[in-house]
Amino acid sequence: MRVEEIKEKMIAYSDRNMHDIDHFLRVHSFSHLIGTLEKLDGKTLEILEISALVHDIACPLCRVKYGSTLPSYQEKEGEILSREFLNNTPLSENDIERIAYITGHHHSPEFSDGPDFQILLEADYIANAIENSWEKEKIRSDSSLFRTETGKRILKELFEI
Repeated sequence: MRVEEIKEKMIAYSDRNMHDIDHFLRVHSFSHLIGTLEKLDGKTLEILEISALVHDIACPLCRVKYGSTLPSYQEKEGEILSREFLNNTPLSENDIERIAYITGHHHSPEFSDGPDFQILLEADYIANAIENSWEKEKIRSDSSLFRTETGKRILKELFEI
């Protein structure tokens, strides 16, 4: 139930920004799909799903503070904001720290250190490719980012690469 409560809390936090809401719901959906088909244990799947919901939590602040949502700004502010956002939830301190780490590095694949992080990278990439109508050649050239068998299959199905 915690995932659904955090999903509702993120919808309220997003202050009716339909683009942001659509994006994190899409990333969550792909994260859940990939994580489930990759047979993640329940705890890792929960961390993944919550990370997917909050991964772009810094975007509204970055738009105001920097006039931009550049990845470096998102990562800098996202780690702090995700900790604050999750502080009064039933999540353990270790879980909050893991989610904050993923949120604070989700544009930096070189920091991927587990299946929860890897799957978030893949789900976010798929969502961005759909939302931004990326060309097949760009997707093909970036496909090495994908490490899970499920993520690779979904990428192939969606974009015929």
